[in-house]
Amino acid sequence: MTDLIKTLESQEEELVLDSFDHNDAWRLGSHITRIAQEAKAGVGIDIRRPGLIVFRSALPGITADQDVWIARKAALVLRMEASSALVDARLSAAGVDAAAIGWLGPEYAITGGSFPIRVRGAGVVAAATASGLTSQEDHDLVVAGLRAYLAEGASK
Repeated sequence: MTDLIKTLESQEEELVLDSFDHNDAWRLGSHITRIAQEAKAGVGIDIRRPGLIVFRSALPGITADQDVWIARKAALVLRMEASSALVDARLSAAGVDAAAIGWLGPEYAITGGSFPIRVRGAGVVAAATASGLTSQEDHDLVVAGLRAYLAEGASK
């Protein structure tokens, strides 16, 4: 579990943006969507700031249930300011069942698939989320999209 936590923490240190606005949300979401389409993955993709969805994509094969999972994963990221996979790994390593002890209610999903959009000097400003695959695959999809976005030149 320690190696997984280190890997997830490293991703969060690596994937930091210089800025992020609605145009950036569109470009990032489009990267994630393109990667999912190439993989023929039926996923929902969402980028949201607190109280505002700034990108949404629904690929063939998803159900309304993915919308619920997206909202719950993103809520966890925006509250904890860490990827939902990292929160899950840290709680599991500590032997904590946050839902069972009433610490996190049903509006949060402690499972991979949502990643913080962190801006240098500002902190977490949004969450990018995928749902429809396994938790690890959802997480990996968002990370791949962020890497592609940064490789393209995030501040175009």
